[in-house]
Amino acid sequence: MERRPLGRTGLMVSPLGFGGSEIGFQGVTQDTVTRLLNAALDAGLNCIDTAAGYATSEEMIGVAIGARRSDFVLLTKCGWENGFGQEDWSAASLERCIDRSLGRLRTDCVDVMQLHSCGVEHLERGEVIAVLERAKRAGKTRFIGYSGDDAAALWAVRSGRFDTLQTSLSIADQQSIDLTLPLARERGMGVIVKRPIANAAWRDAAEPVGKYHHGYWKRLRELGYPFLKDWERSGDTASATALRFTLSQPGVSTAIVGTTKPERWAANAALLRAGPLPEAEVRAIRERWKAVAKADWVGQV
Repeated sequence: MERRPLGRTGLMVSPLGFGGSEIGFQGVTQDTVTRLLNAALDAGLNCIDTAAGYATSEEMIGVAIGARRSDFVLLTKCGWENGFGQEDWSAASLERCIDRSLGRLRTDCVDVMQLHSCGVEHLERGEVIAVLERAKRAGKTRFIGYSGDDAAALWAVRSGRFDTLQTSLSIADQQSIDLTLPLARERGMGVIVKRPIANAAWRDAAEPVGKYHHGYWKRLRELGYPFLKDWERSGDTASATALRFTLSQPGVSTAIVGTTKPERWAANAALLRAGPLPEAEVRAIRERWKAVAKADWVGQV
């Protein structure tokens, strides 16, 4: 799997990255996570993204990568020290998060430490960014980034203080293509995409009310892309089109996909063998989005 530069950082990352959310919240065993990450590395993946707020994810990744730490580009996020729904953006909380993450991941330094979706009001005060900058000077992280969407992501890009941006981008979530990606690319920021296949929302025949991907399910129904005509039977064909669309956007370095199934990584890697999505198909998806998307279809945090 050919590596891409993560912006001005000089880090080289696989176009497909591993997202650690699912393993933290779905009760998988340590043995499964170890097999999963080794399978990913064998399939050509070298980028791992996790977060302090992803329950047991950091601990399991730390155990799994062990002596292979140098084989991976390791990203995590600080914030949500006590879990989602319990905000504390104080310097003390973020500093505890950073140190705890290093301990959980069994490393002295991560490659990128990211702020995990704090709002514009916290970014403007500057304290949260200063914490990351101190961590970088102290050698706890090589680079710093912001993970989020909409107005906060734009503020982060404009500030010039972050090395990377992690943001939502998919066939069902295209705000960032116009809002933040052009400026991020101009400024040499590495772009990490979350939810690059819109959580494969088409796999649900019935409306998934109350589930995380419900919004994407509704958007895709309205968008009515031809390659989703058979909806839940679209399978890997739809996944390949969606992933190749996301990775075809200028400036995107890596797309983060989560799974709890070790065998899935070879299949995920195979989705990219056809290369970038043809320009005509990319244009058709973009034109359909512009024709149908509503003003409130902003990036999904």
